[in-house]
Amino acid sequence: MTSEELTVLKNDVNKLLEIYNADKPINNDGTFDTEKIKTVTCRMIDSSLSSSDAEKLKGWMESHEFWISPASSKFHCNVKGGLSAHSLMVAYQALVFAVPVMENFAETKRAAAFSFTASDVFIAAIAHDFCKAGFYQTEFRHTKNLSGNWTYEPYYKVKADSRNLGHGNESVLNLIEAIPEYITKRPVLEAISRHMGFSDVSENESYNYSNFLQNPLVILIQLADQTAAQWWDC
Repeated sequence: MTSEELTVLKNDVNKLLEIYNADKPINNDGTFDTEKIKTVTCRMIDSSLSSSDAEKLKGWMESHEFWISPASSKFHCNVKGGLSAHSLMVAYQALVFAVPVMENFAETKRAAAFSFTASDVFIAAIAHDFCKAGFYQTEFRHTKNLSGNWTYEPYYKVKADSRNLGHGNESVLNLIEAIPEYITKRPVLEAISRHMGFSDVSENESYNYSNFLQNPLVILIQLADQTAAQWWDC
């Protein structure tokens, strides 16, 4: 990444963060406003992509239950709309960390090998869990409440007919389905594919996993994903 590219990154990151901070849809305790989540995310999409690509992405989100799906069945953001909230928080964290990470990377011998834009950071983050859109279904279990009375409580469970090629790889496929042109953006696809680290690679894939860590966007999305869930409870 050149000094000129770094300057552009800084300016564009600040523009996206301004959009987020204008409405700040996620509170410090991890609670969130679902309507603001959708509004802010769509504004950031419109700022990051061409009008045609923005419409493609928003159309995919709408048709694949992105706005109403949970982010997990029992861990972070396991509520209706949790996926969109978690994804936006990961995008926010990735944008916050993007400049210092790239300033540091720019001093290394691999600086010329990788360069990415604020749009790349945002899209990699917002799409990292696309595989979870429409992935869960609501079921009920018989359990006792705090008063000791039996009641039926709803919970999320992976759909029985779900087919998954791997958490990160499935999300890559979904992004390409939404915006086919992203097939050429390998650093972005690597960041999505490897955002879970070693926990989401097969034994055959693990032998060259360290090569992916040379891509600073992989490190950035891993960092953003972990801090969103563990620092912000989102």
